[in-house]
Amino acid sequence: MQVSVLDSLIIFIYLIGILVVGVLAARRKKMDSTNYFLAGRSLNWVLIGAALFASNISTIHLVGLAASGYNEGFVWGNFEWLAAITLILLGLVFAPFYFKNKISTLPEFLEKRYGPESRSILAFIAVIGALFVHIGMSLYAGAVIFQTFFGIDVVYSILIVSLVTAIYTALGGLKAVVVTESLQTVILIIGAFILTLIAITVLPDFGIDSLEAFKERLKPGQLTMLHSRESVAMFGEEGRVHGLTWYACLLGYPILGLWYWCSDQTIVQRVLGARTMKDAQLGPIMAGFLKILPVFILVLPGVIAYVLFKDIIGTDANQALPVMITQLLPTGLVGIMAASLLAALMSTIAASLTSCGTLVAVDIVKRIKPDVKDSSLIKAGRITIVIVMILAIAWSTQGGQFSSIFEAINKIAAAIAPPVSVVFLFGVFSKRGSRKAAFYTLIIGLIIGVTAFCIDFEPISGYMYLSKGLGIPFMMQAWWSFVICTVIYFAISYQTQRPSEEVIKNYTWDNPWSVITKEPFKGISDPRLWALILLLTLVVLFSIF
Repeated sequence: MQVSVLDSLIIFIYLIGILVVGVLAARRKKMDSTNYFLAGRSLNWVLIGAALFASNISTIHLVGLAASGYNEGFVWGNFEWLAAITLILLGLVFAPFYFKNKISTLPEFLEKRYGPESRSILAFIAVIGALFVHIGMSLYAGAVIFQTFFGIDVVYSILIVSLVTAIYTALGGLKAVVVTESLQTVILIIGAFILTLIAITVLPDFGIDSLEAFKERLKPGQLTMLHSRESVAMFGEEGRVHGLTWYACLLGYPILGLWYWCSDQTIVQRVLGARTMKDAQLGPIMAGFLKILPVFILVLPGVIAYVLFKDIIGTDANQALPVMITQLLPTGLVGIMAASLLAALMSTIAASLTSCGTLVAVDIVKRIKPDVKDSSLIKAGRITIVIVMILAIAWSTQGGQFSSIFEAINKIAAAIAPPVSVVFLFGVFSKRGSRKAAFYTLIIGLIIGVTAFCIDFEPISGYMYLSKGLGIPFMMQAWWSFVICTVIYFAISYQTQRPSEEVIKNYTWDNPWSVITKEPFKGISDPRLWALILLLTLVVLFSIF
């Protein structure tokens, strides 16, 4: 596609604008380590909610969800709507402990709950996750899109976006990232909404003037969220391999979600920078409401692409979004959509870089040298950002080895999430969970997950032995790994010394119901009220779709 002067100007202005906004946002305050890593603990719930959404929605989502909508339809929307439930858990169950104890990183929380060994392992898992999932795959997805749209070589587009993002992240820290993420959230939603609206308005030009006529052009079940084993099989071999049945989503997604939304530094760092407890709780719930949107502005365009342009797209579903843009958007709007793609890409990379810098500075450097100066911590964080970005650039060139990028990141999550989810979930709900139980659960669970991933990854094993051979899709792999890790956790807990009374008092709930009943009702601004409204909204949506 030949980019117009206007579109090129919009993209250029956006890149420069984000760089300037990010750097200036951070220069308003003296840059000590608290300001750099946690935005001076000054974030309100609106900034937190918008930043949580923006750091999650990447180019992988824009491209991958459209491709998934083209192939299988709304069933992939479960990853978005079920995320709202784990965001409620973040706001109501975990955020009170994070905020009350003024922790800087999630590994620090594990150290306070269990011990230093668990902190080190979680820091390692978090950096690996950020490098291989958040940054590397996002870079590749963004590079492919810009090569398709604008003819820019994959390597050059990776380098350009990496440079701009790394500059304002390294200079500005979390404050710069959150301010730019909030701006990028608006751009992302506007760009995706415009494309969806235009796609719907042109349907009559293709002879589709009613919902019934639209459904007749679709595959069976393409507008259905919840599927049985039999209905998933209607999507062919790919549907059977994905195995996104209602029970696989119900059992498997919370495992991935607990890791991603409640214990992954890349995401939760925004909550750690909250101004008040209410902000720490309402921010995730606001993000939960925002997570309703992707089904309609990211998955639905892929479904419409199947109806309108399947002759052009063919079997390469990753071209669904590019074809929609090139076929439907006029000059000027192409630039806006490109800006939204940049917003998604840069916000995810920036979030991950910031978390890596924080993890290395706080969980490694400060532990080795407890009396280290703030300036040295910031320097260590910035050096980490540069090194991780270089490694991610190298890894991103291997993105073409995966058949589906969106599925790939979730398969990686399914490998590393179960042991982390176990130690966090039962860490706040079980008074018996012990130091050694957490340590061995993390170690053994990680080994199990990585082994399962390699066995089921065709480029390594030569065949998908679990998904195809045994009929255990990746979501169910996550569930069974969680069950195994739970058995390990409690078996060791009851054979080893229980935590001290001080640890139990500061880091565990009295009982599950105390999450709801411990504090008196505070009226319209009470996070529990908005969590209930969000849950009821999800019930209504699932009943419709």
